[in-house]
Amino acid sequence: MRRLRGRWVMAAIRPAGKNEGVWALPKGLIGPGEKADQTALREVEEETGARGRLVGKLGDVRYVYTWRGERVFKVVSFYLLRYSRGRLGELPPATAHEVAEVRWLPLEEAPRLLAYKGERDMAERALASLPGGPL
Repeated sequence: MRRLRGRWVMAAIRPAGKNEGVWALPKGLIGPGEKADQTALREVEEETGARGRLVGKLGDVRYVYTWRGERVFKVVSFYLLRYSRGRLGELPPATAHEVAEVRWLPLEEAPRLLAYKGERDMAERALASLPGGPL
């Protein structure tokens, strides 16, 4: 997230293959030898083109789905990052196929604009973190 023209905004992606208006947060699998917060920094850069610095962990989203007849339990950890540099939408060729569009969304509207409930909850947490002190 960052301040842009006097308001807080957050980077969001439209994953490849999703309809217009389907906004999500960048995320991905933890790489070998990586810690979860390092993965967050890497995935944000790979999927948005922007670099950030770690502010802190927002929380976890847990869910269950079925894949090829087996139940899969998944935990996705979300981190709050403060924008430091880079151009939104300039994606590395290796990951450009995963993302159809990248955009700064107004943070106060993110809980309504994000497609997935757990991610809307994380946007609410990011909003709640603002009054507690400067980022």
